Amino acid sequence: MPSVGETARRTRRVEARDIELFTELTGDRNPLHYDAEAAERSRFGGLIVQGGVTSGLLNAVVAEDLPGPGSVFLHVDWSFKAPVRPGDEITAEVEVLEAREDKPITRLRTTITTADGTVVLDGTALVWTEPI
Repeated sequence: MPSVGETARRTRRVEARDIELFTELTGDRNPLHYDAEAAERSRFGGLIVQGGVTSGLLNAVVAEDLPGPGSVFLHVDWSFKAPVRPGDEITAEVEVLEAREDKPITRLRTTITTADGTVVLDGTALVWTEPI
């Protein structure tokens, strides 16, 4: 069982190929991810990575590290604070805020930052860990 205060993190560089793979998976062809001219004119000032690519790194942390194998999200409350761009290195971190003793449920603080420390996602998640 996870302990309150325990943390885990993963870091990876997001590439243009991640945008393409996410589009293959979901069909998300938003011009902000592909059309450099349109993206340049937007409030983002350039191409951005889909939020699902960004938040997906939290899936890996939760399923592989903390709480670990058998873990799935029950509920998430995430705010996307800043864009992630192709080439950015992002770090997803979770911290255990609460671990129930009566059920395999954990409440986590969830944060994703870029290499320069910019918070791009912030929030919480409720996770169920199936004993496997």
